[in-house]
Amino acid sequence: MIFGCEVERTNAEMVRKMTALLPKNLLKDNATVVRARLQAVIETGSLPADGRLPTERDLSESMGVGRRAVRSALDALLAEGLIWRKQGKGTFAGQPPDKTQILAAEIVGETDFSEVMEARLCIEPTLAAMAAKHALPADIERMRALARRTFEAGDMDSIELWDGALHRLIARIARNKPLLTAFSMIDEIRGNEKWRSFRSKKRSLETLKVSDTEHQAIIDQIEAGNSQAAETAMRHHLTTLAANLSRILTP
Repeated sequence: MIFGCEVERTNAEMVRKMTALLPKNLLKDNATVVRARLQAVIETGSLPADGRLPTERDLSESMGVGRRAVRSALDALLAEGLIWRKQGKGTFAGQPPDKTQILAAEIVGETDFSEVMEARLCIEPTLAAMAAKHALPADIERMRALARRTFEAGDMDSIELWDGALHRLIARIARNKPLLTAFSMIDEIRGNEKWRSFRSKKRSLETLKVSDTEHQAIIDQIEAGNSQAAETAMRHHLTTLAANLSRILTP
């Protein structure tokens, strides 16, 4: 019970911070304003590590708005794919876990770095090429923001978080479910704690600068709608990553 109370206090405090800069008279029962504020919180990474949003009641009380406005705002974010719900667990930012998680967990110990990089080189350049055909201006803005967060991250965990988010966004923008499913399985393997620790060994300020330059090149070509160049840029980026990791493995 004490733990539950502590969680409620944490949620309430988080929501108060969300609305600190927003005049109360602008909120009232305006679902559009509530949605915009929640989207800003999601995109700036102000939520807990698991991405769980406060309850409707906490949001309503802390923002000083009716639960109807909160519910409408959350429904809009859900429709836009910015949040997802799990029965009995709550509402979370981002995309729901893919069913490939189970399969990825089964094979994570049966594969190695070389196989994973080969798979990435087969799939992600194609996804980048397809993203160049479908990306909207808002998608480009989100990619730029994620690339910036990756470069400005102050620790290895944050770098992994934002770098992964960028690659996942490109995969979603490609709008190809079979390829997205294949990518998701590889991404789940990469998300394994042991694999994250391994990758962190190769990161340095120098490699981070190189990755940022390569990320920008990929985004530039996607923005230009140049599928072939976007594919080439992604392939170059992954080849650089593979070479860096290979140097760690080499005695």
